[in-house]
Amino acid sequence: MCDLVARTGRHQQRYEDGCRLLAGCIPFRYKDVDQTCNGKQQKEVEVLMINSTSGPGLLFPKGGWENDETVEEAAIREAIEEAGVRGELMDFLGFYDFKSKTCQDEFSPNGFCKAALFAMLVSEEMDIWPEQSTRTRHWITVPEAIDQCRHPWMREALVKGFSSWLRNGICNSNGAATGTGAVTVSGAKVDDD
Repeated sequence: MCDLVARTGRHQQRYEDGCRLLAGCIPFRYKDVDQTCNGKQQKEVEVLMINSTSGPGLLFPKGGWENDETVEEAAIREAIEEAGVRGELMDFLGFYDFKSKTCQDEFSPNGFCKAALFAMLVSEEMDIWPEQSTRTRHWITVPEAIDQCRHPWMREALVKGFSSWLRNGICNSNGAATGTGAVTVSGAKVDDD
């Protein structure tokens, strides 16, 4: 049995100027590709998405940022609760504004939301996690994620935030820039040296 329990309710929820504040991440890993490029092993980036409980398409883990935690702690918690993964937050990708019917409440009657998203290098996939009965994990390539992403704001975070971050500073598992291979992102190879 899982001793972790997902937080529920909005009694600790943060709001700012009529917007519900959310935190989340784009979990990713490097997958070795059988080919080599100029004698260097190629790596492909895969991102982890989860099913939506309210309709078709896939999502990145995200949820309410609560009063008793930092935005980083909230992003890590959501990754554990919704996707059952742990890892290292590598970088802040940005704030993304959107409107949600499910987020309408007395503090945000119009459903305005502001989500802080991070890149998270996954180090552990849990066998048991709080939302495993309603969520399934999907490791997919960035182009597949772009096609299957349920929300336009998440697609924007993937394309303009995450993919740009990868192109501008390919990192190894220690967060340091690498110079020993190539990484495939969005269907195009990105040399990291």
